[in-house]
Amino acid sequence: MKKFSVTKSMNMHPRKGKRTILEMMQILKRHGYCTLGEAFNRLDFSSAIQDTRRFNYVVKLLELIAKSQLTSLSGVAQKNYFNILDKIVQKVLRDHHNPRLIKNLLQDLSSTLCVLIRGVGKSVLVGNINIWICRLETILSWQQQLQNLQMAKQVDTGLTLVDLPLHMLSNILYRFSDGWDIVTLGQVTPTLHVLSEDRQLWKKLCQYHFAEKQFCRHLILSEKGHVEWKLMYFALEKHYPTKEQYGDTLHFCRHCSILFWKDSGHPCTAADPNSCFTPVSPQHFIDLFKY
Repeated sequence: MKKFSVTKSMNMHPRKGKRTILEMMQILKRHGYCTLGEAFNRLDFSSAIQDTRRFNYVVKLLELIAKSQLTSLSGVAQKNYFNILDKIVQKVLRDHHNPRLIKNLLQDLSSTLCVLIRGVGKSVLVGNINIWICRLETILSWQQQLQNLQMAKQVDTGLTLVDLPLHMLSNILYRFSDGWDIVTLGQVTPTLHVLSEDRQLWKKLCQYHFAEKQFCRHLILSEKGHVEWKLMYFALEKHYPTKEQYGDTLHFCRHCSILFWKDSGHPCTAADPNSCFTPVSPQHFIDLFKY
């Protein structure tokens, strides 16, 4: 299964990882990135969402902020956050690009806002409460629009997915790293459904995302004693994070003290630039401003 992970920098020893984050945070502060909101404002995420390779990265970052960092944003950063979110929703409604991902983000955000609004006075909400209520109403409106989203039927102009030979269809499924994407594709035709139920496919998916020790804790067997890999995947997904994959990610240059998108490159003046670059996952980005 050919996959590309950007999490290798997070697989270091916990103490070393924390030290690296602290060092990066100190460097960023010297260059004006003192808070999550300031970094969020200065990085051009509005343009990034127009790039398919960066879209999922930005959505994941917004999701993490929605879950735990919303109250840390300044008024300007909040406005920027919701402007970017609006552009994401409009893009999905227009292009039908990954609506499930956005539905999950909006669900997390609406849940967080409901808790914060009900607990006003106990939690710190920057801005007028009426503004937050209006934002919640906007989110509910977006959710309804996405719920009513109808995929336009494609005009048959020649070769389609179902015309491909079985081995090619199977190869496509083996390239997926998200179990829900496999399930969704399996609903397209009876042939794809059969291929999407392949035990070996789900076994490889489990082995890619989870450790053997985790398998033992959540082992699911059929009546005949076979491992139910598909059920195992969704059970494990509830307890452990899956590996993250992005077409493009933010990187940090330790030599130049700058954040940049990997595919855009960065004119580093170091003798060996690649040795100075550290990939920054969305969670890593959030962690930079926690300490």
